[in-house]
Amino acid sequence: MSRALPKYNKRRVAIIGGAAAVALSGAVIAGSALAGETSKSNSGRADTLASPGTISCPAVDGSLPAIPASAQDEVTRNLALLDTQIAEANKRLVDTVGQGGANFVQNAILGPLEDKRVATLNRIETAIGRTAAKPEGLEALAPCQLNADGAAEAGGEAGEDAGAEPTGAATEEAGGNAGGADDTGDAGDAGAVGTVDCPAVEGSLPAIPASAQDEVTRNLALLDTQIAEANQRLIDTVGQGGANFVQNAILGPLEDKRVATLNRIETAIGRTAAKPEGLEALAPCELNQ
Repeated sequence: MSRALPKYNKRRVAIIGGAAAVALSGAVIAGSALAGETSKSNSGRADTLASPGTISCPAVDGSLPAIPASAQDEVTRNLALLDTQIAEANKRLVDTVGQGGANFVQNAILGPLEDKRVATLNRIETAIGRTAAKPEGLEALAPCQLNADGAAEAGGEAGEDAGAEPTGAATEEAGGNAGGADDTGDAGDAGAVGTVDCPAVEGSLPAIPASAQDEVTRNLALLDTQIAEANQRLIDTVGQGGANFVQNAILGPLEDKRVATLNRIETAIGRTAAKPEGLEALAPCELNQ
């Protein structure tokens, strides 16, 4: 009896060990299958994040009149710039997937792109207008849209309640992160976000013809409004975005708006007097903190 016991115990250990091995194998197989499913799931999410859509803008070529030979190079250069702006905006869509809050794509990409296109289209009008009838209304071709399934949320779905206010700017560039000067909101104090400082324009203007006075006055007032909107946006977006948020989403779009406005001032004066050149140098602004 005592000699049979060890055999029985050995047999019992072998059975238990085999069962454990089978269970362990099953666990490994199940774990591998689960990992595979997770991997597939993650891969699907990665594919979704990597496909935020593309930007579609109205064609400009077909809306242009005959281009004088003297303006051809400048017009061609600006048409190429329009394509570059779209390519940069599409890259920014990919680079900023998942960033920002509500209206991020509109504020940080489409709005700034529209401002850049307005400035570029104004330059095309001006180039043609130097030696031929100046085309008017090309700015209507400036707005672009996002083509994608559920595109409205691309880049901002997670932050639907963040409440970024649309300003038609924010946005471009452009840049890789949706954002500006080291997150102005890092200090955590809404009253310490700083203010926007832009060069004065009036002192750089020549004598303004009476026929242009109203238009120039209106555009000078618009420059002040643009600065006020940018200052308000500084407050509204404290803590949003990443590195370079203020530059990309506030100062950059503000500069584009100022370029377009300054071009209109040049054009208004140039209709009945010597057209001032180079006012665009007054467009860039900086942040005072």
